[in-house]
Amino acid sequence: MQFAPLFPLVYRILQPSFPNCLWGGDGNKKNIALTFDDGPHPQYTPQVLAVLNRYKITASFFWLGVCVNRSPHIAKAVKDGGHWIGLHGYEHHSFPLLSPTELKQSLEKTQVAIDNACDLKPELLRDVRPPNGFFTPATLKLFQQWNYRPVMWSVVPEDWVRPGVNVVVQRILQQVRNGSLIVLHDGVFGGQDVAATLEILIPQLLQQGYEFVTVDSLWNQLTSLGN
Repeated sequence: MQFAPLFPLVYRILQPSFPNCLWGGDGNKKNIALTFDDGPHPQYTPQVLAVLNRYKITASFFWLGVCVNRSPHIAKAVKDGGHWIGLHGYEHHSFPLLSPTELKQSLEKTQVAIDNACDLKPELLRDVRPPNGFFTPATLKLFQQWNYRPVMWSVVPEDWVRPGVNVVVQRILQQVRNGSLIVLHDGVFGGQDVAATLEILIPQLLQQGYEFVTVDSLWNQLTSLGN
């Protein structure tokens, strides 16, 4: 069973309950953020970069530390392309199943891996997306205590189950709004189709007048709204 039709409902339920997570940007601005989870991957991530570079689009990547260690040169290429980088844990383990010590070590090991590959210090790597979007209030309390920023989503086309490129594109186009935070995958699950998806998706979103921004830009928008 595919759960993609349920994600917009889940989003509407969870967003007001957890306002300290980033779920999207300013609904009055025609900005959207493309984000990619589970990389970097030696084959799929360069394909993503090639499409993004062609359209001069900046995106955000949430990395697994183990994948950074396997492909440090790919990680550096992402950073050198000016893209935003966040944490997805060292391995794809559900955060609520980890002890606080294990969770802290997972995030810190990922920071070290990224620093070694990209020369990005830990204080610059504060955005965290939980694998599968699973978190608890206790998880968020730890993030706050450790000075991390939890990043969630508003458009989840469930590309990791590979329903087909056209299905993924249509799901995104049906759900996208001003401020949307779109989740795709450039890792083992879903990465096979991601470049082909972007080739179709990006021109259509540009035609609709959307501007692509990073997760950091969405945070800054919300900070401005709060002032």
